[in-house]
Amino acid sequence: MIRASVQLLTPRGPDVPGLEATARADSGAVHLCIHEHLALQLQLRELERREVVLADGSHRSVPYMGPVEVRFANRRCFTGAMVLGDDVLLGAIPMEDMDLVLQPQLQQLTVNPANPNLPLSIAKAASEPQPGSAAIKLPISSACRP
Repeated sequence: MIRASVQLLTPRGPDVPGLEATARADSGAVHLCIHEHLALQLQLRELERREVVLADGSHRSVPYMGPVEVRFANRRCFTGAMVLGDDVLLGAIPMEDMDLVLQPQLQQLTVNPANPNLPLSIAKAASEPQPGSAAIKLPISSACRP
């Protein structure tokens, strides 16, 4: 079990202070999960409800809150958070977004040593359309915008 200190913030404004939390980093989990008290402290709003499958195979409907800014070392990402459990769980999506790696032999979470200064993201352009297909061509810069 690898634990790491992360900062959790909300982009709601400077009047909502961020929090330092010890997160369990788990590449087998997908999302950021936080407990209800953190959601209240960060003044997060419920965006929707999501059904989750727990480790024991059971299903549960939980609030999906956000947005949340997660910071670790020289990295940050914006994500939503499932309100579930009693601690903070850092899943694969925020770890990938920040280009973090688990080092089980050292029992630590670190920035990717291959990219120490900036997180690396992979954004591949869509394949070229087949002749005769109705496709819209966008400049690369437009295709990469959210």
